[in-house]
Amino acid sequence: MESNSNSNVLAIRKFGMRDKFGYMFGDFGNDFFFMFASSFLMVFYTDVFGISPALTGTVFLVARLWDAFMDVTAGRFMDSRTTTKNGKFKPWIIRISPVLLIFGVLMFTKIPGLSSNSYLIYAFATYIIWGSLYSFVNIPYGAMASVITSDSVERASLSTFRTTGASLAQVIIATAVPAVAFVNNKADSGRFFTTAVAMAILAMVCYTLCYKLSTERIVAIASVKKKNNIFVSLKGLSKNRPFISQISASLILILAQLLSGSINTYLYKDYFENTAALSLAGLITILNIVIIAPSVGPIIKRFGKKESASAALLFSAVIYFLLFLIPTHNAYLFVVLNFIANLGFTFFNFMLWAFVTDIIDYQESITGEREDGTVYSFYTFARKVGQAIAGVFGGLALQIAGYVPGAHQTAEVAGNIRNLATLIPAIAYFVVFLCLAFWYPMSKAKTEQLAKDLEKKRASR
Repeated sequence: MESNSNSNVLAIRKFGMRDKFGYMFGDFGNDFFFMFASSFLMVFYTDVFGISPALTGTVFLVARLWDAFMDVTAGRFMDSRTTTKNGKFKPWIIRISPVLLIFGVLMFTKIPGLSSNSYLIYAFATYIIWGSLYSFVNIPYGAMASVITSDSVERASLSTFRTTGASLAQVIIATAVPAVAFVNNKADSGRFFTTAVAMAILAMVCYTLCYKLSTERIVAIASVKKKNNIFVSLKGLSKNRPFISQISASLILILAQLLSGSINTYLYKDYFENTAALSLAGLITILNIVIIAPSVGPIIKRFGKKESASAALLFSAVIYFLLFLIPTHNAYLFVVLNFIANLGFTFFNFMLWAFVTDIIDYQESITGEREDGTVYSFYTFARKVGQAIAGVFGGLALQIAGYVPGAHQTAEVAGNIRNLATLIPAIAYFVVFLCLAFWYPMSKAKTEQLAKDLEKKRASR
């Protein structure tokens, strides 16, 4: 690898499959609790703690907005750290993750005898602390990709393995939790606690493997003045059209993804009255990985990221809209159709971090500085804002649908939940298609030209 004026490359073992698997285990560990909370914390709050959907939405709003600012705080903190013999970023993953997982378990712990207000306060406290700790694990994990290798192709492979790890965790969560944590289609507090403990153990194993297998090779030489002036970075980002368009798309997609994840639990529980089908829906998503992952590279190489992602999301939008127009009461037929509808989104999801690389490259082209950590933290900041909005709308959507916690839902309420579960992704994916096709500027030709221009600039430094 070559070094430039902004970095030194350590003379250690070459990048290889060990790094890819190590990086994969990082998001594998992250998503054991992130997806667990995203998909099931709402139903745990409403059906176990007895908190109303509207108040649950408020908890999510406050906690996730706090998380968004904590991401930027964590990003700036990590940029100010010196590199140790074990690296700059990965030591923080292994330091913070044990405490993070303890609070993850506490989120799904019901303390008997508390009042309604006490459960609400407990939910606020545990979720906010968990989210703050998550920032100090996830931000160094995300920034670590830029110091594992300087090669753009190798970084793209890290993105693919990262998405694979997240997808595998999602499959396990979606398959195991409905089968284990529910009794007669009702959330069981004891089983949720046991499940949380199991998830914490698995996540800790994954974080350890990430730490042991991944190697940081690049020591960034950052400007102290630049590092301490966040407004300089913000000024550059305000002119970064790929960043602004992708942030807008991410907000919409996060909203759709988390809303769907939360509402789907109620869809199978109350509309289909079949949580076993929810487990099946989670299990067959492994086929998404098998079908989509091998095709991503060849398709991107031929058509480009922007072009192929736009088409994929339009496909998902159309199928979800058909699901909305043609309702079915057969849970297993819905599982199959839902699987087909998600193929397009899965394709986009595998490309997500490759889009972030384009954003970082564009930022470098307009500012002359490569700010991997800062740009990444602002990107996750926007995603957390999307999560906050999703939390509010998730609670409000259930309230509008007429959901009554702990009760058997009427046919009208169940039908309203089905409409939300299909129409929300249909609209969201179509809007993101418009963002990518007509707003995001980095076509295949422009991306290739940007890479050539940056290579010339770096060579002349």
